[in-house]
Amino acid sequence: MVEDVVRSLGYLCLGTRLKRIGERLQIDSQRIIDEMGAPIQASQYPLLVAVDRIGPLSIGELAEAVGITQPAATRASSLLVKAGLLQMEQSADDQRRRVLSLTSKGCELVEKSRDEIWPLIGNAVANLCDPLSGSLLDQLAAIEDGLADKPLPKRMLTAQKVRP
Repeated sequence: MVEDVVRSLGYLCLGTRLKRIGERLQIDSQRIIDEMGAPIQASQYPLLVAVDRIGPLSIGELAEAVGITQPAATRASSLLVKAGLLQMEQSADDQRRRVLSLTSKGCELVEKSRDEIWPLIGNAVANLCDPLSGSLLDQLAAIEDGLADKPLPKRMLTAQKVRP
């Protein structure tokens, strides 16, 4: 087996390691989302949640709410508008300002996701993380090993039995 160089460098590669774990969690989450029949990418959910929780938002406000760049928010929201989940309108306060809001289709998806999909993913991640202890690097190793051993879709069933 080849040495995991990123893991062996410890804190020096913490950012790379966190990114690697994040990508793996998104891939596994996407499998669950796809199995549940939702027409969306895992990375797009935070945008819908922000608009649902906060209300109509400009692109800049949306970017700030989810912690991404404005160009990334523009690209992602454009896809959600094309999918019919968000709509872009002029602000009632300022005609120069355009805001994003949920369409009825977007509201239905958020409601379905809140009830059926997000609990599955949240419980599967909790199933992965709850037993962690030790230093941060040890915990990251345990997460990586846990995901390699049993991806989130397989943890869904275990997590449902453990958590209400």
